[in-house]
Amino acid sequence: MAGSLIWSEQSLGDIEAIGEYISRDSPQHARRVVEEIVVTAELLASQPMMGRPVPETGSPQIREHFIYSYRLIYEIRGETAYILGVIHGRRLLESIDGRFDAG
Repeated sequence: MAGSLIWSEQSLGDIEAIGEYISRDSPQHARRVVEEIVVTAELLASQPMMGRPVPETGSPQIREHFIYSYRLIYEIRGETAYILGVIHGRRLLESIDGRFDAG
């Protein structure tokens, strides 16, 4: 499948916040984490099933892929992968619940 990728504004804000937080201790590590998130997300356009279904949602269309300790959460709609959010693995999914209905 050669599909497309759409980032939500919230997910872009998530990445910016992650980069800023990590860069307080290590700008190099922050760059590496952000780059890995972006590269992984770009793969979703051609390999949307590479992540696992998010257990909390019960929907096979809402999936996640772990990058370091972050969850890249996305939804597959047709041939498009929508990036819904990037959250730390310890954060509750409810913190981004409202993003699942934005479609």
